[in-house]
Amino acid sequence: MNTLFCFDLDGTLTRRELLPLIAAEVGLEHEFDVLTKLTIDGVISFEESLRLRFAILKTISIDKVQNVIAEAELFKNLISFIKERKDSCYVITGNLDVWIRPLMESIGCNYLCSKTNSEGDKLISLDYIMHKGQAISKLRQLFPNRVVVAIGDGNNDYEMFEAADKSISVGLTHNPSPNLIAVSDYIVYHEDSLCRLLNTL
Repeated sequence: MNTLFCFDLDGTLTRRELLPLIAAEVGLEHEFDVLTKLTIDGVISFEESLRLRFAILKTISIDKVQNVIAEAELFKNLISFIKERKDSCYVITGNLDVWIRPLMESIGCNYLCSKTNSEGDKLISLDYIMHKGQAISKLRQLFPNRVVVAIGDGNNDYEMFEAADKSISVGLTHNPSPNLIAVSDYIVYHEDSLCRLLNTL
């Protein structure tokens, strides 16, 4: 297959943004909902947002966060699409490696994400924040003859969309960012419609 599909994770493959789910464990769900909206709307950068969230959430055990993420509801048809095309799909996310590893192993496709340093069940530092445009550049080096299709919903997907050959804004969980829509080739609001579109690319 000549197409390489690059999916955002939160709100694209999951039915809710993951960080607010984690924040609910420490009673900060409302505050994180506001922070998520500010990030999606482009008021603060994804990197600033992630560093703030990391500083707040690093006290929660890694195991506890993994359990919260494991219970997150997924878009099942999209996950089936990915599982059937593991070699042609990547998940590109700013989420932390130690938090999402079990979920990504269960989905079974390749992924690129932010990197941390940890000791046992405790986060120590945030060492690398994933920049999605750089991720696409890396994939182009690995797969120079593939057509890259980016799928996402927020401002942190903007660089990925600009670097891709084709891009799809999705409104499965919330309305896609207006900035993202402006550089999109397609806009889709329903999972089944998205799967049908992906099968044509």
